[in-house]
Amino acid sequence: MTQASLRVFEPHYAQLKTDGGDDRNYCLNAQGPIGSPDCSFIRNDAGVTTIYKICESASWRTAEQAGTYRGSDADARDGFIHFSTAAQLAGTAEKYFARQSDLLIVAVDADALGAALKWERSRDGKLFPHLYAALPVAAVRWTRALPDEVDGRRILPELKP
Repeated sequence: MTQASLRVFEPHYAQLKTDGGDDRNYCLNAQGPIGSPDCSFIRNDAGVTTIYKICESASWRTAEQAGTYRGSDADARDGFIHFSTAAQLAGTAEKYFARQSDLLIVAVDADALGAALKWERSRDGKLFPHLYAALPVAAVRWTRALPDEVDGRRILPELKP
């Protein structure tokens, strides 16, 4: 049986942690439409202009043909597309993409996403970028193959904030 705990870390947010590794963040306010101000009070004040997404190569090829990326199954489950900053990407790769191959790093112009991009507390209480809309391919600066793990370690390319 899965054990779970709820930790409130902002007046409006909580994180549900389970022993199965299925951690999720929740807004505790009644929500309106996606992007409503109730849960978007945290903003990017760190001057981050590029955010990063790790995704399967095949799903990115589909996105390029469609002109938009709708996210992974985990993104659909959570209701937003998960991104990381340059400083967070290694931890994201380790926690969520261990032993996976044929992955891409997608570098995105954060400013091009407008109000649909929210900075919300997540892993270790740090602010992470979450996109409450489909990602327009036009907002992508570049894509690169994410190197496969060697002996359980993955070496990431140098990334700019």
